[in-house]
Amino acid sequence: MSKPERRTIFVCQHCGKESPKWLGRCPDCQEWNSFIETPVIAAAPRPTSPANPPQELSQVIASATQRLSLPLNEFNRVLGGGLVPGSLVLISGDPGIGKSTLMLQAAAAIAQERGKVAYVSGEETLHQIKLRAERLGIKGEGLYLLAESDLEVILSQVEEISPSLVVIDSIQTVYTPELAAAPGSMTQVRECTLKLMHWAKLGAVPIFIAGHVTKDGAIAGPRVLEHIVDVVLYFEGEPFSAYRLLRSVKNRFGSTNEVGIFEMRAQGLVEVDNPSRAFLSQRGAEALGSAVVPTLEGSRPLLVEIQALTTPTSFGLPRRTANGVDFNRLLLVTAVLTQRLGLKLGHQDIMVNVIGGLKIGEPAADLGMALAIASSYREMAVDPHLVAVGEVGLSGELRAASQLERRLAEAARLGFKRCLVPQAGAKVSSVHQGIELIPISTLKEAIEAGLIKTRPKRA
Repeated sequence: MSKPERRTIFVCQHCGKESPKWLGRCPDCQEWNSFIETPVIAAAPRPTSPANPPQELSQVIASATQRLSLPLNEFNRVLGGGLVPGSLVLISGDPGIGKSTLMLQAAAAIAQERGKVAYVSGEETLHQIKLRAERLGIKGEGLYLLAESDLEVILSQVEEISPSLVVIDSIQTVYTPELAAAPGSMTQVRECTLKLMHWAKLGAVPIFIAGHVTKDGAIAGPRVLEHIVDVVLYFEGEPFSAYRLLRSVKNRFGSTNEVGIFEMRAQGLVEVDNPSRAFLSQRGAEALGSAVVPTLEGSRPLLVEIQALTTPTSFGLPRRTANGVDFNRLLLVTAVLTQRLGLKLGHQDIMVNVIGGLKIGEPAADLGMALAIASSYREMAVDPHLVAVGEVGLSGELRAASQLERRLAEAARLGFKRCLVPQAGAKVSSVHQGIELIPISTLKEAIEAGLIKTRPKRA
């Protein structure tokens, strides 16, 4: 019997591009010194027969899949209603953001309700995991810990337990001895993820895997993991903020626009039942440069506070700082305020911040951002009982936002009395649950209607 052929290739550790020779710079991702020599073993050819022969679509029987409901409602929301049996879920985030805490809490909760859960760690010892569990108040009945990095050993030990859930923390520390590459390399990460996927599908057991991120915030490994797994979740938050957001960017079994909100406390991660009230709890009355915007995160309406500060620049080129909003949207709104409303922002540094560490990507927050900037520049407060929603066009016109009814319901629930809406959006309802709609067609009308004229305008 002939031995399998052995050869080496060079693989970029950032984008996965393969090359027969070493390259100083990757032609795809433009990274320097990213190619690592990787041995490749070509398996000997052998006859194969399909385990599942082709079947006509009309003859396939669709059976309802019972999801594994987690005791954490925010987690269930992001997953689309619960874990699908046999699914492979990737959770990534910055170091220290709370990935291991979240997975340990979820594993312990499932172990209490559903039975055995296997928690595999390649980064920590059993003693270290025990210390975290004691801090979180987790007793650990039905939760089996394994400190191992060899994937073959992991799968053999997990099969003996027959768990209802498997947690791998993290995929960059796991390796298979079949490959000579180092753990965490492109080849090891891809091969181990593929084997975990086949094992999960075969046994119908869901698997959580934690993934590291690069300095740019992308999943280390890199994006090859996103193509293999069923669900990709990002756990994010500001370093000095207690709030954490669990965001879905890929979900084969549900929406990719959902977000779960947690608060990091001494006893671990706690679900935030009323995030809008939490984000607005410290908002001052008639604060300059502050506006409230009803946004949508998936199917959930959230009220967020956008703050802006304008100050004369000390340099020749004014700065624009965007924290939580899209930088290009900030430039667009600033240009419209300068050109269409005559605000002299060309010599002003402008800083915009979303309170609570949230990131708003929808254009419906343009009007709130414009109100906050105009409020700071003119030193006139925004009406504290007012919310604003609408997209700003280049000619200064306002365009309607989607699902206005849900946004208004959330604003009315928190006690807001008025809402600035584009003229087209005002056709939905003239009065909604006690909140008054103020229809406007241009940004100039919105600024005049939204600011309280109690302070002198700045020249």
